[in-house]
Amino acid sequence: MADVKKIATRESYGNALKELGAAHEDVIVFDADLSNATKTNTFQKAYPDRHFNCGIAEGNMMAVAAGAASMGLVPFASSFAMFAAGRAFEQVRNSIGYPHLNVKIGATHGGISVGEDGASHQCCEDFALMRSIPGMVVMSPADDVETRAMVKAAYEYKGPVYMRFSRFGMDAVHDPDNYTFEIGKGEVLREGTDVAIIANGLLVPEAVKAGQMLAEEGISAMVIDMATVKPLDEELVLRAAKTCGKIVTAEEHSIIGGLGEAVCATVAESGIPCKVKRIGVNDEFGHSGPAAALLKQFGLSAEHIAKVVLPA
Repeated sequence: MADVKKIATRESYGNALKELGAAHEDVIVFDADLSNATKTNTFQKAYPDRHFNCGIAEGNMMAVAAGAASMGLVPFASSFAMFAAGRAFEQVRNSIGYPHLNVKIGATHGGISVGEDGASHQCCEDFALMRSIPGMVVMSPADDVETRAMVKAAYEYKGPVYMRFSRFGMDAVHDPDNYTFEIGKGEVLREGTDVAIIANGLLVPEAVKAGQMLAEEGISAMVIDMATVKPLDEELVLRAAKTCGKIVTAEEHSIIGGLGEAVCATVAESGIPCKVKRIGVNDEFGHSGPAAALLKQFGLSAEHIAKVVLPA
């Protein structure tokens, strides 16, 4: 693999927006007074006339983005996940989802890895909220390479898209010289026959490490990067179920309403005999602390994934 540095996907998001802005004049960006944190300031510096600070008024920002989309522009509306998905849910549902407008939501600082900002900002419910909106695409990339490709794919897709990006730096799992991204398609990073680990976002590098740990214990683990939570790659999920007969999902999100539940529903409705175990935040709020320590405490680590897989 080419040398790829560890980077937070919010940084990648800002860089990808700048690249899109150079190629497409219809791209505009809205932010809710957090451009330094969401990294949309990278776009702002390059194209100040196409970047708009809507202030601490996330619901209004979504409505303005909806208006821009109705005029043929391609708006990217950005804030922290807790505000973009949580505070602005009504406007996202009614002003963007219901008319199926071409708005892209870039939500940063999702999950427990927000760290010291604490429970009020550690949004672990956003996949569930956005999945519930008819026609909304929901995605979470694993690294810098996937983020850049995802943002470009979101631009090319006609309809509403929700993307969650991390505050925490992530290990690279993709080679920039040999990677393609498609909405609604998962990616097998490692073949295996004993168990399939299906992960997204920050948990993909951890799943890769867990696969390596398990190999040392004689367990063949298939590792899947499921960057698109909705629409889910059901074909790949069922292939994993048939091949392995056991699936472990891993996500930096509540076990309620996210990737794990989507996988469970797919397997249950297929009739394929397959056990599924969900790893995520277990129906509880987070708390303030260093991101790396919190991830381990909440079981969002390679060691915990391997422990779940290994027989007692």
